[in-house]
Amino acid sequence: MIIAVNQAEGEKSVEFVEKPQSIWTSIREAIRGSHQDFTEVSIGRAVLLLAVPMVLETCMESIFAVVDIFFVSRLGSAAMATVGLTEAMLTLLYSMAIGLSMGAAATVARRIGEKNPEAASVAAVQAILLGIGVAIPVGITGAMFAPRLLALMGASEEVISQGSGFTRIMFGGNATILLLFLINAIFRGAGDAAIAMRVLWFANSINILLGPCLIFGLGPFPALGVAGAAFATNIGRGMGVLFQISQLLRKNGRIKISRRHLRLDVPVMRTILKISGTGIIQSLVGMTSWLGLIRILSSFGSAAVAGYTVGIRIIAFAILPSWGMSNAAATLVGQNLGAKKPDRAEQSVWITCKYNLVFLGAVGFIFVLFAEHFIALFTKDPVVAPYGVDCLRLVSLGFGFYAYGMVLTQAFNGAGDTSTPTLINLFCFWLWEIPIAYLLAHRLKMGPGGVFIAITIAFSTLAVVSAIVFKRGRWKLRKL
Repeated sequence: MIIAVNQAEGEKSVEFVEKPQSIWTSIREAIRGSHQDFTEVSIGRAVLLLAVPMVLETCMESIFAVVDIFFVSRLGSAAMATVGLTEAMLTLLYSMAIGLSMGAAATVARRIGEKNPEAASVAAVQAILLGIGVAIPVGITGAMFAPRLLALMGASEEVISQGSGFTRIMFGGNATILLLFLINAIFRGAGDAAIAMRVLWFANSINILLGPCLIFGLGPFPALGVAGAAFATNIGRGMGVLFQISQLLRKNGRIKISRRHLRLDVPVMRTILKISGTGIIQSLVGMTSWLGLIRILSSFGSAAVAGYTVGIRIIAFAILPSWGMSNAAATLVGQNLGAKKPDRAEQSVWITCKYNLVFLGAVGFIFVLFAEHFIALFTKDPVVAPYGVDCLRLVSLGFGFYAYGMVLTQAFNGAGDTSTPTLINLFCFWLWEIPIAYLLAHRLKMGPGGVFIAITIAFSTLAVVSAIVFKRGRWKLRKL
């Protein structure tokens, strides 16, 4: 800290100015875990300290998904179909987990900003109780009716015979999915992003190491086939949840849970549920809109769908750092609103948007120029590759808009205003994107390219509408 003495008209004032830090020093601090007050430290540094571990956290989740399907693919098409169908059924659970996470993160961030860690701990416990309350009925129902659920999804007899065990285990252990999402959101809301990062790296490392052992029977482990993948996933995530709990019980964290917090607090739980309800709908709107696009694309054949899948997978992986920056903005908004600094909260969002614009703008420029080379890394099929190139190139044209849209959406959520982005998503994806995709693809005879253009138009519209609504500032008045 540097002390600066200002002298004006005979009066002296002492001003504390933050000592500049090198970017590498800040990155090391971010990975170790920062104890800064994010409502006081410079906004640029606050974004960096929060975004770095959040980016690494999301990257590990993506690596885990790729590695997991890599091993399962060695078991044949029935095993892959089992995983795909089960993941599709778990989409509702993921939506619940994401929605509950929005409510938990926003509430905890607000209490931390108010300098009220006791209330933050109470909110954390209520969020965890909600997660357990959702997981129990889902687990019992899914485990009991796994074969029937697979049949309803159109699974063949072979898939039902080989994959029912996998589906039972995944549903039965769904609490590990919910709690891992939820408690990490609590850590992020509190500003403990490095803990959330370490939890996910720990959990997924166990899963990646244990997966091939239980699937193929390496060493002393039994060969359980596709069910082994489910066991590995639940064991890894379960260990991650235990690690999370150990961090919540420590005495030097921002969130410190003790025996007195282990009680039902209906008003706090109601607040979290109110935010989470629209958050769940918000997540479902986005997920179901992709199903609508797939339906339109499928009318042009499997090659179009395959090319789209490759292109979107590349895009999804490339924008992971943007999700980290967006989550950082959500935490900063929640904490600064709690600290009664709404202008600083707004400034944090616009600064994060600019950082995200620089990153995504550069990525989009590279994708537009070298789309063929990126697609060639995944497929050289002369029928599939052109669709993948078109998808990657056309969707990347809107990256500059996406940079703002992603951050602004999370900023609303961080303020606890999940209803605003939900309504914007409903308009942009259901009432705008899907009709435009159909119009361009079929009526104007643009084929799959029309669908890709519709994605760019929809996400760009979302960014513009979000910016207009955000500037009105009603989110600043949101009470939690």
